[in-house]
Amino acid sequence: MKSPFELSKEEMQSYGYKIVDIIVNHYINENEKKPVTKASRKEMDTLFLQEAPENGTSSNEVLDFVMENVIPNSAMSSHPKSFSFVPGPSNFISTMADSLATGFNIFSGGWIISPAAAELEIVTTNWLLKMFNFPVVAGGGIFTSGGSMANLTALVTARRIKCGEDFSKAVIYLSDQAHSSNIKAIRVLGFKKEQVKIIPTDIEFKFSINKLKNEIAKDRLNGKQPFCIIATAGTTNTGTVDPLHTIADICEKENLWMHVDGAYGAAAILSKKGSRTLKGIERADSLTVDPHKWFFQPYEIGCLLVKDKSWLSNTFSEKPEYLRDTEGNESEINFFDYGIQLTRRFRALKLYMSIKTYGLNAFKKAVSYNINLTEKTEDLLRKSKNWEIVSPATLAIINFRYNPLNVHLTEKELDALNQEISSRVVASKEALLVTTVLQNQVVIRMCLINPKTTIQHIKDTLNQCNTFAKEVLLEWKK
Repeated sequence: MKSPFELSKEEMQSYGYKIVDIIVNHYINENEKKPVTKASRKEMDTLFLQEAPENGTSSNEVLDFVMENVIPNSAMSSHPKSFSFVPGPSNFISTMADSLATGFNIFSGGWIISPAAAELEIVTTNWLLKMFNFPVVAGGGIFTSGGSMANLTALVTARRIKCGEDFSKAVIYLSDQAHSSNIKAIRVLGFKKEQVKIIPTDIEFKFSINKLKNEIAKDRLNGKQPFCIIATAGTTNTGTVDPLHTIADICEKENLWMHVDGAYGAAAILSKKGSRTLKGIERADSLTVDPHKWFFQPYEIGCLLVKDKSWLSNTFSEKPEYLRDTEGNESEINFFDYGIQLTRRFRALKLYMSIKTYGLNAFKKAVSYNINLTEKTEDLLRKSKNWEIVSPATLAIINFRYNPLNVHLTEKELDALNQEISSRVVASKEALLVTTVLQNQVVIRMCLINPKTTIQHIKDTLNQCNTFAKEVLLEWKK
């Protein structure tokens, strides 16, 4: 029979050109749009909730519906005034590369199916290995959906290598600023609550080394098996980097696996300032990097790097009879042997094409710009009588709160005021600016990794914050 999905060449070209035009216009006019969207479940149900249609609708009609209702109801994480969480500043070349990988539906699991896809994953992970001073010949890596899956893959590997089959007495250590994906991974792996030690951080939000050493010593005396420390290179809250050299020393002395979650901050290695901050990262056994964050790639692409690629294959390789014909020589890597997924997207293509097109220097300039911009933002805030720095500019993240010198407010009032400032900025849809909690204080957090963000964008948003703060204080007086 004729395929029910077949379109003519002219229909495909017309439809494809229309979508490319839409994407190009998005890139050109992004600055003029608002980064925030808000909608209730009821509003979304009203727009979309219906049974799957038995009969089709014109492709252009469906596309128009999507452009009118789906895209406008999705926040723009690539907008220059999207300051919250970790923004997603993408690039056009990688976007088109993703379209190629999807258009040709390339399977990136086994060498025999897609040797070029496997080779590009080897090449691009080698670029990253070299960047972080990991061994290129012995080392290896795998692209994942994101940092969450990379962290899970790392911890499965660490447990297998350090504990073997019996992990009943195993203990893992991480700080109270470690990313939540690590806790999820630990839960997935079946560790009991008492096998997970969350160590408080110090006043700079770094791993408290003395408390870490005390916990390891106590666990050894109680007959437990410490096996892994998760350090963070760029915490999500503050951009803080744990004392990597010191943690590496502990791991070497205690024979522990050192995993560094650099999903956010590892890319700072591309700048001189960031490279100094990340000293010691090369001593990790495994490292999570998220190219869809500060390497400016579209979602999804995370990455796990390891010092010895055999750790991955020894942990994940399975040999079912239906894959018996996929085995090649040792240099021909089947990436389904390196991680959890068998069926995998061709994620390497976008990173490869963007680095080849723009050159690594473009990425270095962008990361350095972001770090300098955040430091300029800190200077701006410190010159104001209204703002207090709670956590200074660190790897393009800064935390501050409205705390005017001429107004006496209790801590509870300050928390309420800063929460309300954030809520009103978001409600205006002019900027995405939300809060976090540091040292039991509600603070406003900015993550400035978008190379399109300017100091003027920041000044405009701070002016808006000042206006809302004065409005709230006047309302409270009434």
